[in-house]
Amino acid sequence: MKWEKVKLGELYEVHNGLSKAGKFFGEGYPFLTFSTVFNNYFIPKQITDLVQSTEKEQESYSIRRGDVFVTRTSETSDELGMSCVALKDYPMATYNGFTKRMRPITNRVFPEYIGYYMRLPSFRGEFRAFSTMTTRASLRNEDLLGLEVKLPSIEIQKQIADILSAYDDLIENNQKQIKLLEEAAQRLYKEWFVDLRFPGHENTKIVDGVPEGWQWCKVRDVADINSSALPKNYKEDFIDYVDLGSVRCGHIETRARYNLNEAPGRAKRCAKDGDIIWGMVRPNLKAYALVTNPKETDVFSTGFAVLSAKKVPYSYLYCAVTQEEFVGYLVNATNGAAYPAVKPVHFEVADILKPDDKVLEQFHSVADSIYRKKEALENQNHNLRESRDLILPKLMSGEVEV
Repeated sequence: MKWEKVKLGELYEVHNGLSKAGKFFGEGYPFLTFSTVFNNYFIPKQITDLVQSTEKEQESYSIRRGDVFVTRTSETSDELGMSCVALKDYPMATYNGFTKRMRPITNRVFPEYIGYYMRLPSFRGEFRAFSTMTTRASLRNEDLLGLEVKLPSIEIQKQIADILSAYDDLIENNQKQIKLLEEAAQRLYKEWFVDLRFPGHENTKIVDGVPEGWQWCKVRDVADINSSALPKNYKEDFIDYVDLGSVRCGHIETRARYNLNEAPGRAKRCAKDGDIIWGMVRPNLKAYALVTNPKETDVFSTGFAVLSAKKVPYSYLYCAVTQEEFVGYLVNATNGAAYPAVKPVHFEVADILKPDDKVLEQFHSVADSIYRKKEALENQNHNLRESRDLILPKLMSGEVEV
């Protein structure tokens, strides 16, 4: 099956994104970040990041169905040219200055098709040739628009997109279940340890504001911080690296594989089952996640604090350090206007309520089951993504007919 090759410049016009100082982030209007572009084939239905922007900026840097967003700069060529596509209009939303927007100038392209096509390994390889790698990889407009894509008829584009979308629909359904499980664990935590409606609360005395047998202590009293690092005698010749941009609100979204001798200098932290990773830079972004059954090759950035529960169950510690109050504590403790961050000591000295062991055991018996179900669904999603990415090049080359 022979398909027409068309330059992107015949299909799109390119625009650079909105650059803002750090003080404008965190409130305002939806903002498409570099991380969201990097980690998604398509823009999520809801953009959760916010930025202060004017009506003029929202008009100039708007997001409409069919727009393609491409990362224009990065520290490595692997990150250059990562893309995601808008499948609807996003009123009042703008996009990051480290990305480029390609807006359609023709109706020859089905947005879902180009969203998958631009993630082809063969197409992604084109971007590596644009990287000088002297300081940071960069992407010029003329280079981007000079790239060629294979373009079958709109009907075939839709058929290919439908096949691939079936995988994403299953992934989305699993993500909804994951979200419900997370909410169930957080509700249970709040009911037992915030509202103090734990089993047996009716017959428990309150002493100095807490149930009898409970006590306030420091996180360092119940958990170790950064207790494990990549060993010098590490046996594998590669790592699966998790950086700050790959983690958000309880999810490790991606892992990047590197040969050991090419791994980023920050790839040094290790974690075991039940450990919690918490991003120390801009804690308001909530770059935290629970690590369950990690592989030996999983390595985490030194931008994370790794919390290992020792005198409380991991499930309790995870819920405690992901409450909005704890996030607020970290945000207030940050230093540096341009690069606001906390240090491991801020986790060590944070206050935490330690209930009695019986209540903790009862909580963990329920919460552990929830987090293991969540892990199973996340593993299913991982397998679905692998299957989708395996069939993707075969569909785009015509090897698998539709």
